[in-house]
Amino acid sequence: MITIGQLARYAGVTIKAVRHYHKVGLLPEPERDHSGYRRYTARDAVGLVKIRTLAEAGVPLARVKELLAAGEEEFASSITEIDEALHRREEEVRQARERVARLRAGDALFVSTEAAAMLDLLRELGVSERGVRMEREVWVLMQAVAPDEAAVWLADKTESLADPEFQRIYLAYDEAFGFPAEDPRLPALARRAAVWLERRPAMPAADPEVSALAMAAAGASSPAWDRMAALSRTL
Repeated sequence: MITIGQLARYAGVTIKAVRHYHKVGLLPEPERDHSGYRRYTARDAVGLVKIRTLAEAGVPLARVKELLAAGEEEFASSITEIDEALHRREEEVRQARERVARLRAGDALFVSTEAAAMLDLLRELGVSERGVRMEREVWVLMQAVAPDEAAVWLADKTESLADPEFQRIYLAYDEAFGFPAEDPRLPALARRAAVWLERRPAMPAADPEVSALAMAAAGASSPAWDRMAALSRTL
């Protein structure tokens, strides 16, 4: 007769594992002796080794009891079935790891490489994370709904960001997002942006419905920005 510690050591498992196998009905739990301890036999050790072997091979614990009682033919059939299930699981894990690897790509997971590069440039210029997030959400939707037009607009945006004056205007707009609508700095900033836009070649007009949807999805609206938009229409 052996103790639970000896049993666990002989079978190469933990005492916690032995107790778990008792709980799920894989290993019969012996009666306690007169000292209050459970005493196991060599047969228990053999059974525990078999349980451990099947579990380490990837057999679900819910199937272990069935396999221990199975005949040779039934055992072989069950193992084949379990092996096929493990192969499916292996493929699921591989696909999940691919998705995790893509997540490491950050912005490139949701937008084109060109858009991701533009977002990186905004960060380098000092645009707030809120501003970068808004831009990303806009391009996620625009590139999905109108990919050809979005490519043209993105090229124009990237070219504009090479202009130091546009960079300064962009940063000023980003900072002004949280200003109150009556802030006295807003009219001058709106005029500055209008003057810069007058020097730019005309761009194809974006679908107003798509643009509005993209801006709304990005949360690209604030009292200060709304006022500057209104001021721009009067300049």
